[in-house]
Amino acid sequence: MSTVMKATDFVAKVKDIALNYKTLYVMGCFGAPMNASNKKRYINHHSYNQQPSRVSCINAATPDTFGFDCVCLIKGVLWGWNGDKSKTYGGAKYASNGVSDAHNADGMIGICKNVSTDFSKIKVGECLWGKGHVGVYIGDGLAVECTPAWKNCVQITAVGNIGPKAGYNTRKWTKHGELPYIEYNVKVTKPVATSKPSSKVEAALKKDKSLTGQYKVIAPVSLHIRAGAGTNKTSLGTLKKGVVVQNYGYYNVASNGAK
Repeated sequence: MSTVMKATDFVAKVKDIALNYKTLYVMGCFGAPMNASNKKRYINHHSYNQQPSRVSCINAATPDTFGFDCVCLIKGVLWGWNGDKSKTYGGAKYASNGVSDAHNADGMIGICKNVSTDFSKIKVGECLWGKGHVGVYIGDGLAVECTPAWKNCVQITAVGNIGPKAGYNTRKWTKHGELPYIEYNVKVTKPVATSKPSSKVEAALKKDKSLTGQYKVIAPVSLHIRAGAGTNKTSLGTLKKGVVVQNYGYYNVASNGAK
């Protein structure tokens, strides 16, 4: 099995789908837009979709809604889904990029590497599994999954094995593992202390959701972690060039106006 995507790109794509696209849980669907022909296709081909409640949901979907199920979300992204409403499968090319359609949710965890029930060292981009269902770990105790539960679509949920998160529905998973198609490229190293802090660490007073995300250190050699906003604050350690860190959106403003 060849690597198809880096973990950062994989996670960015599933998050983008959850946050920026209209989606609906449709069994066997890997990103097809819910136009008339696709509605008929998926209702006729899958017994689950033939349940009256599911038929109603599918028929009510607008043409700019994309159908997925849990494992087909993963497959669709790996097959190149790009949200193209003019394409039968939203831009995905069936069974492409060396990714087989042979595995259902239980089979997908079966081909993962380093499968574990210990969630203390889970990596961003890993496959989450519970019997008959899969999701993707996106970091910060959160997952992206496509489920008929809660919002009936691709959605962000809290990983109960790590802990509940305010504002998110919570699912407890059984195992997690590294998908063989993903390059797990994000490695965060602990900062190397260069001096003992001589001042109290300042608590962040503000939050901006637009700042949330992963950032790579591009400083020529290293980047100082300081006790507060501003280069005049005590250095607590450094991060080497190339290290990727998670920003949760919290910040203070330095005297020169910089965040």
